[in-house]
Amino acid sequence: MATLGSFSLFIDALTQKLKYPLPGESAHRIMQASTKLRLTFKPNARTRKSAVLVLFYPYKNEIYFPLILRPAYDGVHSGQVAFPGGRFEPTDENLIRTALREAQEEIGLRLNDVKILGILTELFIPASNFYVLPVIATMPYRPDFYPDPREVEDIFEIKLEEISDIDIIGSSDIQVRGEQVHAPHYTVQGYKIWGATAMMISELLTVLNAPEGDLES
Repeated sequence: MATLGSFSLFIDALTQKLKYPLPGESAHRIMQASTKLRLTFKPNARTRKSAVLVLFYPYKNEIYFPLILRPAYDGVHSGQVAFPGGRFEPTDENLIRTALREAQEEIGLRLNDVKILGILTELFIPASNFYVLPVIATMPYRPDFYPDPREVEDIFEIKLEEISDIDIIGSSDIQVRGEQVHAPHYTVQGYKIWGATAMMISELLTVLNAPEGDLES
């Protein structure tokens, strides 16, 4: 159970751990789907940058972060569960600004009390030809959410304790644009979290569970 005091200690510990060398690929591989595209498609001159926001906040003596459900559309991330985020725009001063702007646009996040803690390892997504940077942040209270219906079908508030339970990890075959993909996933609130989002969560949990100063892969 996370009181305000223990939440503050959690944030302090996470901030310190994010300063150490990150586990990166070794943590990503735990939840990496097996696809032909990942083996054959590499970053190129058309690869674009993006960022997502991983926002921790206290609520009812628990630690939470939000995930979103993407609406169904004609695209590679249709109907997937993800962190709020999106592509870098020329007006963004950096990718941290991208993550904040996209969270503001997608879930109505008010940025006044958001504090940036650090970043995780940038991850290449072959299916959309994007690099995505996970930005870790916190707020001292539960935010109000105002989802943009064009980009967000639903918002899930995920307990850190819930996503840390190894019993929610499984794997299954998923159809993606005609290709059958075997993907590890976290099953949360009736949805399968897989792909890049699951890989980011895997790195996050590896960071959180590692002894301080012992994060190198």
